[in-house]
Amino acid sequence: MSFQFTLTIMLYFQMVIMAGTVMLAYYFEYTDTFTVNVQGFFCFDSSYTKPYPGPDESSDIPPVLLLSLVTGVPVLVIIVGETVVFCLQVATRDFENQEKTLLTGDCCYINPLVRRTVRFLGIYTFGLFATDIFVNAGQVVTGNLAPHFLTVCKPNYTALGCHQLTQFITDGNACTGNPDLVVKARRTFPSKEAALSIYGAMYLAMYITSTIKAKGTRLAKPVLCLGLMCLAFLTGINRVAEYRNHWSDVIAGFLIGISIAVFLVVCVVNNFKGRQAEHEKSPIDNLAQMPMISIPRVESPLEKVSVLIFTVFLFYLCL
Repeated sequence: MSFQFTLTIMLYFQMVIMAGTVMLAYYFEYTDTFTVNVQGFFCFDSSYTKPYPGPDESSDIPPVLLLSLVTGVPVLVIIVGETVVFCLQVATRDFENQEKTLLTGDCCYINPLVRRTVRFLGIYTFGLFATDIFVNAGQVVTGNLAPHFLTVCKPNYTALGCHQLTQFITDGNACTGNPDLVVKARRTFPSKEAALSIYGAMYLAMYITSTIKAKGTRLAKPVLCLGLMCLAFLTGINRVAEYRNHWSDVIAGFLIGISIAVFLVVCVVNNFKGRQAEHEKSPIDNLAQMPMISIPRVESPLEKVSVLIFTVFLFYLCL
């Protein structure tokens, strides 16, 4: 009963964490709870005068396509991969490597296929929302300007008194353009599209590398993994080419996505390996049960000479 109670408490606790993560991502994405930092700009700054590329839906990689790939492809690959691994274990009667989770007594187990699939997809979903939260928090705090900021801002340089290029404008009401476009142009660092794409590619690449152990896949695995990484990098390059982000925005997004994916894979799901079987013991336990070995003592010539001198000295004292 105590084990079942503990398992239930941990399950509810993880559900609360997941729900809180989703709610925080929702408030960042669809509400005005967090105010974007208003960053100033120099008059006629050429870094922010690129042409307005249009809404994100007109991009070569629209948000709908990106989110569909980031959410759909990993789910499909993980479900197919875990199903194949489970079928191979059943076919080869490799039951020792299958995972089992005890629920009540000694009879009820969760199917290893369901257990591994839910765990890996749950961690991936959590990381997806965590990446979105990290990116939105960075955008709100920094308020970095997009390459097309002055184009949508449409500041009145005469009213602002811009007589020289080195004059810095800090007035939050300097823009006369569409307020929604201005606010969106203030949220570019780090790039959300770059972070989400590289997170999905890195997580999936590490899953393929750690799970697929069949012979003859030494070339197939690198091709698949590098192909996923290439698509993610092309997403970042497309954001820069369309004047939607700076290079610094894309690089920061890549670092966030890679960091979260590596942390979750290495520290949370243990490189997609199953939990250690109960009958297996760690190397430390085996080392602790090893018998003590008596190592013979080797005397140096100096020690022998010292003992001989001390013996002769005692002999003369006795005389």
